[in-house]
Amino acid sequence: MSLRIALVGASGYVGGELLRLLLAHPDVEITTLTAGESAGTTVAEHHPHLLPLADRVIEETEVARLIGHDVVFLALPHGQSAPIAKALQEQDPRAVLIDCGADFRLADAEAWRHWYKSEHPGVWPYGLPELPGQRDRLRRSRTFAIPGCYPTAVALALVPAFGAGLVTDEAVIVAFSGTSGAGKSPLPHLLGSEVMGAASPYAVGVHRHTPEIAQSLETACGGPVRVSITPVLAPMPRGILAVCTAPFAGPALEDAELRKVYAAAYDTEPFVHLLPAGIWPTTSSTLGANTAHLQVVADGHSGRLVAIAAIDNLTKGTAGSAIQCMNLALGIPEGTGLPLTGVAP
Repeated sequence: MSLRIALVGASGYVGGELLRLLLAHPDVEITTLTAGESAGTTVAEHHPHLLPLADRVIEETEVARLIGHDVVFLALPHGQSAPIAKALQEQDPRAVLIDCGADFRLADAEAWRHWYKSEHPGVWPYGLPELPGQRDRLRRSRTFAIPGCYPTAVALALVPAFGAGLVTDEAVIVAFSGTSGAGKSPLPHLLGSEVMGAASPYAVGVHRHTPEIAQSLETACGGPVRVSITPVLAPMPRGILAVCTAPFAGPALEDAELRKVYAAAYDTEPFVHLLPAGIWPTTSSTLGANTAHLQVVADGHSGRLVAIAAIDNLTKGTAGSAIQCMNLALGIPEGTGLPLTGVAP
């Protein structure tokens, strides 16, 4: 089987990560690459590490170029995927569409309008197979909304506790992210001289991933959840370390009891690894891998659960989950083409 793949947004960081993973996938043919301002350039000009594709020319994004593919990946900023997706669904309804942007993640139309200041494009199945019951939903779908990188890390860290009723209706997150999470736009605060040797918070109290995080936690517990997230830009290109806390619903559990809950949630998940007691997640251990490393403990003094997750924001945080969804949709073993091993040091 050789699946014809089209990628919209091929010149960006997510596009480059999708291409890196797709090059290792035995069942695909990378057929069409498109972008906006980068049309007419070669892959080597944007992703010199992708030598097998170095001479491929990136084409202008036009719906007509995307028709006839088995899978179309959309790696675009929010608001740009929906018009392309709508046109493709009308003209080529058999194609699998995978959106790596935010357009189809939120079920609540009012939340979308509040946080994204535009009309709600709709909602697609949420592409994080490790959430309870989600894998079966994804197997039946032809459209996928890939989670944001912060929501991926936080959901994997907290959903088992919220789903088991261990904590109340509140979550506080401080999450450190590499600069690639902001995309490739040349912004002054992402200059090397600004980032090196510094860590700085941003979008405090107003980050657009807030309702998406709440959506996953509310689905798990069946009620409203208040979410506070403080993102911190860290001096590294890739990775997320999410430190998540929530008050216990009753007396603080022992660490061993917590670990049983998390082991039950993830022991059969190949890409989510609950670390041994006393070992803490680090972003460097997930670099380039489609993995999440977790640790969970009880802070008995404050009566709060502390769950910490590390992921690579470009791999498990975006492109890796997108390929998991593609595999599920097309009956391919879920882990095909996805690395379990990272790069160290």
